[in-house]
Amino acid sequence: MSTEAPSTPGPVERAIRDKLNTLLKPSQLDITNDSWQHRHHAPMRAQGGTSGETHFSIFVVSEVFKGKNTMQRHRLIYGALSDELSQGLHALSLKTKTPEEI
Repeated sequence: MSTEAPSTPGPVERAIRDKLNTLLKPSQLDITNDSWQHRHHAPMRAQGGTSGETHFSIFVVSEVFKGKNTMQRHRLIYGALSDELSQGLHALSLKTKTPEEI
């Protein structure tokens, strides 16, 4: 059983990247698939252990976040990813910044 993150982005990660690039036009977008660290959780077992895409960390810098608090920023992202969340995406760890905040 693998103890490392997959090296090739899967369909969920690609969808996350596409949707966030379209919505936020970020100056920086880092997405890390953390699913392998949660392979013992029920959602991961349901997707075949380490092959699932259920947990991601996202660091994003965007002008779109100007004037928005953390909750509003996170709601934008969760709204954009509602399809993925309803189809097995289980958890997101979000760090959202404006260019001035980095």
